[in-house]
Amino acid sequence: MLKNRHRIKKKESKEVIENIESSLGCNIDGIIEFAEYKNRKLILIDGKICGFFIEGNPFLNVLGLKRWKPSKKYVMVDEGAIKFILNGADVMAPGIVKADEEIQKGDAVWIKDMRDMPIAVGIALIDGMEMMRADKGKAVRNIHHIGDEIWKLSKDF
Repeated sequence: MLKNRHRIKKKESKEVIENIESSLGCNIDGIIEFAEYKNRKLILIDGKICGFFIEGNPFLNVLGLKRWKPSKKYVMVDEGAIKFILNGADVMAPGIVKADEEIQKGDAVWIKDMRDMPIAVGIALIDGMEMMRADKGKAVRNIHHIGDEIWKLSKDF
């Protein structure tokens, strides 16, 4: 299953935590480990899979987002969009209710429902301000969602 699982040095651990905290606006604590699964580099915190690297940057997965409840880099979608996102579809602009205005095109973001529950992680295809104004087109490329392989691995781990 997981390959090359190992604890990382305190200095590197601190950098990973600070990077996630500043990006997402949450406080994280715990022992950090890295592991590989297929072509993904995973982040384990206190022995649980709580994140992964997106284009070289650490980010929380859905279970990590539920645990630490971040306040930044979010995209809130309406109820009608959820079933499509959970089937792996990208987030379309008409389904977006609200988004963090600080989001820049290319940022890793997390998608939540109207009850603030995380449902997916993706890459912003447009800026946060534009997401709320746009009435057509894709806004976020879905890269991880509830029910996918990483979620199942995290949940069962």
